[in-house]
Formats: sequence, structure tokens, C-alpha cells
Amino acid sequence: MISNQQSLILSPFMAIYDIVVPKDNMLRQINDLVDFSFVHEELQNKYCLDNGRNAVPPIRMFKYLLLKSIFDLSDVDVVERSKYDMSFKYFLDMAPEDGVIDPSSLTKFRKLRLKDVNLLDMLIQKTVTIALEKDIIKSRSIIVDATHTKSRFNQQSPKEILMEKSKLLRKAVYQIDEKLKDKFPPKTTTNELEDELDYCQKVIDVVEKEEAIREYPRVKEKLNYLKEIVEDHHEHLQLSNDPDARVGHKTADSSFFGYKTHIAMNEERIITAAVITTGEKSDGKQLQTLIEKSRKTGMEIDIVIGDTAYSEKDNIQYANQNELHLVSKLNPLITQGTRKKEDEFEFNKDAGMYVCKAGHMAIRRARTGRKNAGKNQVDAYYFDIDKCKQCPFKEGCYKEGAKSKTYSVTIKSTEHSEQHVFQESEYFKEKAKERYKIEAKNSELKHRHGYDVATTSGLVGMQMQGALAIFTVNLKRIMTLVK
Repeated sequence: MISNQQSLILSPFMAIYDIVVPKDNMLRQINDLVDFSFVHEELQNKYCLDNGRNAVPPIRMFKYLLLKSIFDLSDVDVVERSKYDMSFKYFLDMAPEDGVIDPSSLTKFRKLRLKDVNLLDMLIQKTVTIALEKDIIKSRSIIVDATHTKSRFNQQSPKEILMEKSKLLRKAVYQIDEKLKDKFPPKTTTNELEDELDYCQKVIDVVEKEEAIREYPRVKEKLNYLKEIVEDHHEHLQLSNDPDARVGHKTADSSFFGYKTHIAMNEERIITAAVITTGEKSDGKQLQTLIEKSRKTGMEIDIVIGDTAYSEKDNIQYANQNELHLVSKLNPLITQGTRKKEDEFEFNKDAGMYVCKAGHMAIRRARTGRKNAGKNQVDAYYFDIDKCKQCPFKEGCYKEGAKSKTYSVTIKSTEHSEQHVFQESEYFKEKAKERYKIEAKNSELKHRHGYDVATTSGLVGMQMQGALAIFTVNLKRIMTLVK
């Protein structure tokens, strides 16, 4: 049960916060900046208002999750720190002497209270609204990109996950006292998951008995992680590991197993929209959704900046229809084809035919592909095969035994031709320089807020993690700009 009204904190110790939590403390600034009553309004229908035990206020539970994201902590560690860190207690609207929640309450809150809540769009909308109210958004452009997050289980079997986590714990212990090696049980020799779970529990028991060792932060962190997985192995160690995660590709020869977060950000470096998908999804297909979501937050957009992934024909047409400048270079295959410069033939505009390096002109032309079929048409120019057989430049040009020799040229659509002209302009080149900003934002999400690896399995968990991480970086950026 929760009350419709916020309770007043009556404590003789509240003045302590004025002494130990300075005005420039980040958590104090966030409390001053954001009216968190929107959380209560959004979640009150998930609680009973007139029956049952008093629940921890949803705003406080939400703030616990926010602290996890800001400081990249586990459930156990964020609760532990809130026992003694006065800035945490102040942020959580607690009296200095108040007790803390049980860490398991955070799992229940995520599963029961945040289920079916579109947290991602709601939190981005909240931060953009704050930025607009503070009048710190001046630009009319967004920068788009996608960043990848690896699955928590990274295509390992459940047994391999347990083996890895127990190894990390033992390693942390050995760095402090190598003599403890003799106290650990012998490793399993079977492939049974139950045997590995039993072994991990024995490792946990050994470490927990060593009071002096277990309190070292590096040991405690690994211990808590292994305990969390063992205690909740039915959820975390499913045979499918992470059923929603997919293999995606960062480059032609490197891949990852996990998810993609497609982001739109304005030039003030505030994220205005995000779409979280499985790892194999194309970046370019999310552009129109990112633009529409950004506009719903109140952003006015004239310019969209992105890499070559966003310059597909559908996106160019969409930009033209919506009077947007799409600052995204065409794929080199469209602008120059796959040939090297030295392999290109000359076009004779008077004859309307291509001439090869030996000076021979094509004898006929044939066009393939239907107009307006969604793909560019191709002109194939045919050369006299008898001349090709005798040509001194035939190596690398004519394949021995071939019955014909053609030189094919893709016909650019009107959209591609206009985009090619636009990308050569000074305006395009100047605006393209802004793209580096989103690379820095992706790095901040990954390296400061734990966004490089998913904290749970499943797309729903990934969306919740993304919502809190983006909310965090947006608030930090707004506070910087307000200063």
C-alpha cells in the first residue's frame, strides 16, 4: 500500500545533511533539478492505495535504481552504501537514522512495478522537457548513431558462466592470501550444472568464513556477484542464456553478442530519443523512428547528422518529404562503385559509350533492373570479345575463356544524385564535424555507467538499463549546461 501524499520527514538529525552534503554535491543538485513526483503518478496504479502493509515509496525505489546507474553498483552494493553515505540518504529522502531496504526489494520493484511501463521514452521526455524549460537547447539538429551492449552471458553455457565467476572470486582472494588455496574444494570433473552450482556454493562458504578477506572491496564485489547468480540460477542460468540477444557486427571481421541502442542526440549533447533492439538490426532502419520520437519531446529539427548507415534511399526520401537536411554520406559503392580509380573506363559523351584503356569503344548497351523497383538500375556496356582476346591490357580485365566482356555502371537515382551534390557542399562538411559528439556520449554510457555489458538477460531488462543510463547522462549534462 502507498499513500497518495508524500510523508513529511520529522527527525532531529536532518540538519546533519546541511553540514555533510555540500550544495555542489551532484545528488543534491539532481534533487533540486528534478521533481520526481512523476514517478509516483506513473506507478501509483501498480499499488493498492487503501489496503495492505505500507510499501517503500516508489520514488525512493526508483532513486535506488538511479543510484545504481549513476555509480555502476550492484543491488547489494547500492543498499550497503546507502547505510553510511549521507549523500545517498539525502538523495533517497531518508532521515539519517533510517534503516535501508533489503536488496531483494529492488528485484521485485523492477519485475512488479516497472513492468509494462515505457520507462525509456518517459525518462527521455522528462529530461528534454527540463532542458527546454531551462532554455538550454538552442540547436535545431540531431546526431544519430548506434552503440552496442554485450549480453551478460555472452554465448556461454550456464556451467561456463559459473566457472568464470568462481574463478574471478578465487583470483581476488589469492591476491590477498595465496594460502587459502588449500581451503577451497576440488574443482568439478563432470559437465553437470548441479555439480558446478554445488562447487560454487562451497567456494562462497569458504570466503564468507574468512572475515578479514571477505571485507576487501574487490573480494566483496566478486562474492556478491557469484552469490546473486547462484541464488537466482533458475532465472539467470537458463539454457538459452539470453534468449533475446543476437549476433551483431561492428565491422566486416568483428562481431558481438547482445543488443544495440540507437540514439538521437542534439548538439547540446542531450539524448532526445532512443530505440533498443537486438544486435543484428540495421542502424539505418531506425532513423525515422528516432526523428519522430525526438519531435514528440518538443525538439524542433531541421538537420539530421549521421554516418553512411543512414543514407539509404528511403531515408533520403523521408528527409526530403519532411524538409530535413540529411548530413549523411552516401555509401562509396553508390558514389564510386567497387572499382579502383585506375580500373575505370572513360565515357565518350558524344557516342554515349564507354571506351576501355586500350581505346576500344563498347559496341552496345543494355539496361537491367526496373525503374522505381526500389533498387538502382544498371547499364551494362558490351565490348567486342575478339578484340579483348588480343588486347595487351587484358590481364585483370578480360577473363580467359569468357564469352563476353561487359563494363557495368549503376545509374544513380534522382535522390542519390542530389545527395551526392549536397555532400560535396561546404555546409555539409561543416555540419558533419559535429558527429564526434555522439561518439563521446556512447563512450560515457559504456565506461562510466556500465553500458558495455547488459546487467540482466532479455530485451525488457536491457530497455530498463538503457532508460536509467540515458536519464543519468542527460541529467548530468543539463546540470553542466545550467552552470
